[in-house]
This record gives sequence, C-alpha cells and structure tokens, in this order.
Amino acid sequence: MSKRILSGMQPTAQLHLGNYLGALKNWIGLQDEPGAENFYMVADLHAITVPQEPAHLRQATREIAAAYIAAGIDPHKSTLFVQSAVPAHAEGMWLLSTMAQMGKLERMTQFKDKAGKNAERVGLGLFAYPVLMAADILLYKATHVPVGEDQKQHLELTREIASTFNTRYEGEYLIQPEPMIIGDATRVMSLQDGSKKMSKSDPSEKSRINLVDDTDTIVKKIKKAKTDTEPMGDSLKSIEGRAEVKNLVTIYASLAGISQEEVVQRHAGTQWGPFKDALAEVVVEHLAPITKKMRDLLNEPEEIDRILETGNQRACEVTESTLSEMQDIMGFWRV
Repeated sequence: MSKRILSGMQPTAQLHLGNYLGALKNWIGLQDEPGAENFYMVADLHAITVPQEPAHLRQATREIAAAYIAAGIDPHKSTLFVQSAVPAHAEGMWLLSTMAQMGKLERMTQFKDKAGKNAERVGLGLFAYPVLMAADILLYKATHVPVGEDQKQHLELTREIASTFNTRYEGEYLIQPEPMIIGDATRVMSLQDGSKKMSKSDPSEKSRINLVDDTDTIVKKIKKAKTDTEPMGDSLKSIEGRAEVKNLVTIYASLAGISQEEVVQRHAGTQWGPFKDALAEVVVEHLAPITKKMRDLLNEPEEIDRILETGNQRACEVTESTLSEMQDIMGFWRV
C-alpha cells in the first residue's frame, strides 16, 4: 500500500452542491489512484456535538451513504462505513486525548467560531472534536487526508498528536498524515450571500442546492440566486470583487468541466436571466442522474445497510489492529 486515504461527512442534513464539488467529486477521482486504499465514513459521532433527534440521525446516516454511492463512491473500490459502528474511534479518542493540549484545542478556529461568546457553556464534545478527528485518521494509519482550507488546522493538530505519541513512546508508531488540498471549487458559496460558504446549517433553503432537489426546485433556486446589476464581464479579471457572480461562474465551470475564464468568455456581456438559464441547464444535467440513483437507493434501505455492514467490518479490522498496538505500547493490561 503506497497511500491510504480517509475522509467523511456528518449526517446532520442533506448534502448539497457545495459538499459535492468541494469533496465528493474529488473523492471519486481518488478511487482510481494506483496503490491507494480509500476509506469514507459517515461521521455520526461528530454530528452529536449538537443535539440530534435519534430517528432523524439514523435516517440521515442512510441518506448520506446513499449520496456517497449515487455520486460515484464505489463500494468495490472504497470502504464505506459508519463511524459509530467502529468502536475503536471512541476508545482511540480517549487514548489520544492524553496527548492533546488544552491550549491548542482552545485555539481551534472552528471551536471559537461555533462556541462564540458561550465557550464556557458548550459541551465537551465540541471542544474535543479535533481529538476525535485525530483518532479517525490515525487509527487507519491514513497517509493522506483530503481537506479544505477550514480543516487544515485540525489536520495539523492530528500530526502533532501523532508526533507526541511517537516521542513519548520512543518509536515511529503513528503516521503523520499529509493534507490533500482539493481544487479550485472547494469553496462553493451561498446562492444568497457570496461571502458565506454554502452550508447545510443555513436557515434559508434558497442558499443551497441539495442533491435531492428536483429539476423545478433547482431552476427556481438558481433564478433567485443573488447577482448584481452589471452584466457578465469579458474576462475573469473583470469579475474580481463580484462575489456572487464569481460563485455562479465557479459552479458552472466545475460542473461543465471547463475553466472559469472560458465560462466568462462564452457569456461575456450576458444579462443574468439568460446566464442563469444556462447555468440551471448545466446543474440539472449533472445532478439529475445522482438524484435519481440516490432516490432509488433510499427505496432499498436494506441494500444501503448491506453495503455499510461490509464496510463496517473492514473498518473494524483495520482500527482494532491499530488500537491493540497502541494499547500494548502504552502498557495496558491485556490477557
């Protein structure tokens, strides 16, 4: 094995276009890398850092798995599993938490953003989230982790925790993973505010295109997407500083498989009505097969469960081996 790749998403809401272009689309391409082994999880343990309704969490777990498969994650090429079905994640987190420094956890940008002014009242889970992420990665001895800019800090902490473990126990036991920074479309922005990333937690449904949206819904959301009063420019440089325009161009280019410069030149001087019509056509053409397959899978939940169970078994095999090694190194009593 020359490369082992691990990543995942939380089952907190329906996946959207930003999740697809920022992560899923890239994961699919990684499956065909020679010598690479891929693990993709439904990160339900991470999801409970905020309260979740139990029945919704179970259903959302199936929905996220269905989205993975429908988008192109092949269970024959990648291991697809549920985080909570692999006990080593929680146990490994406790072992690694003894290597994590409070000060560094307090400086995590995402913690500060989510906790806001109520840092002393938030749950331990939100504070310790990066340590669970470290366990997720280190238990698989992952060599590479696809990350966006907002996760680089967490991956650096993972590397530091691995280094601390290796130093404390005087050996090269845990692998320090390398980041795989994913491409130009990693930051798809809200359709209503070009300064904010497209998000599952945004209260406005108009801000995002969900992978389960039908054609009419997609067209309506794109028609209502925020732009400005000027028509399309004639070069990429001409739309600098126009966040909403740049966002629509980014989406178009990523789904059409062309450069952003080419999108602008094709539609130079175009008013927003015709451009949005063209964009809607591109989005629908690309997402419609994914949406159909996802809905077909959700009508056969037993097939999703079968795929996940196979992946869970493989994930358990890998992580139990690493966890056992860690326990021996740390001196725990084992019969």
